[in-house]
Amino acid sequence: MHKLWASPACNGLRAATKCHPIRIKSISTRGLGDVSVTRTGRPIIRIQGGRSSLGGHTATVFGATGFLGRYIVHRLASRGCTVVVPFRDDMAKRHLKVTGDLGRIVFMEFDLRNTPSLEESVRHSDVVYNLVGRDYPTKNFDLEDVHVEGAERIAEAVAKYDIDRFIHMSSYNADKNSASAFYRTKGRGEEVVRSIFPETTIVRPAPVFGFEDRLLHKLAGQANLFTSNHMQERFWPVHCIDIGSALSVMAEDDSTAAETYELYGPKNYSMAEIAALVDREIIKHRRHINLPPRVLKRLFDIYNRLIWWSQTSADSVEREFIDQKIDPKAKTFKDLGIEPGELANYTFHYLQNYRSSSFYDLPPATEREKREEKKYLHVIDDQ
Repeated sequence: MHKLWASPACNGLRAATKCHPIRIKSISTRGLGDVSVTRTGRPIIRIQGGRSSLGGHTATVFGATGFLGRYIVHRLASRGCTVVVPFRDDMAKRHLKVTGDLGRIVFMEFDLRNTPSLEESVRHSDVVYNLVGRDYPTKNFDLEDVHVEGAERIAEAVAKYDIDRFIHMSSYNADKNSASAFYRTKGRGEEVVRSIFPETTIVRPAPVFGFEDRLLHKLAGQANLFTSNHMQERFWPVHCIDIGSALSVMAEDDSTAAETYELYGPKNYSMAEIAALVDREIIKHRRHINLPPRVLKRLFDIYNRLIWWSQTSADSVEREFIDQKIDPKAKTFKDLGIEPGELANYTFHYLQNYRSSSFYDLPPATEREKREEKKYLHVIDDQ
């Protein structure tokens, strides 16, 4: 502490006031240990602070207004990072403003076909995330436009300004030779970004569940009526919070550059098993009608052309016949020091609002099952 004494030369009211010592707290200083040098030689102040901390990365998150975007924006902004959020729709970005402190969330309007707007969004950043993706085509953008050409333009902007880190969100089963257009364009997008920026970190998440997902909520809703493979598609569902944690760790760890990560949950499910889990949790039974693929593809193709909001597509029928395959060469959550959560532990948290008022306050399905077991005395035959 340093002491400063007020001047004794006081008159009037000031003379009547007794002079007290004024204590000023010493100003904290940073050491060299707080400064980290990035791959391109840029110094970064890395601190373990909160949302009002000074320092950290400047990150651009394309696709931040989507499902996974809010989780990575919150993770970065809560550590004092400045986050640039490119957007197209004013209404879609409002909820991101409060994820960081004043001035930490910077919004910039962009267009995926407008290269100058992409370059302006990344030129001041040292980390760029590409979370832009679509699982259905629209009249303005088809899957090729979004997953290949859009990813190519973003990668070119990153390479032009020699950004330290580029993290590209792909998909499980990404393969340029896949029968599914979604998986095929995702696979081609991986090749394009790696050819332009070899240090790209590629992330392949399994089907993600959370508050805004298209997995649990789709199964719990009444509109999910038709299926084509008797819901036999198998995969490892992963929690959205775990994906957000993994993406934030990658920004801090330069050893993740030029690596491919398969991020999936600890347990393998079929879609039918998850549907049964959802029905048991919401205490309702949702019917599913199985139709031939050719009929359902034609039906969904017409349906997708008539409506303008996201529902389904003909390519989603093709994906019902493709199980998730894990690349044995890819890294996983274990390499990032993260233990992924299991789907069954979160169904009550995400699906309680689908219950009727008569059953809303009942405990989770697992707790009810335990109570039912206690009502019966199990007798072993050989006793």
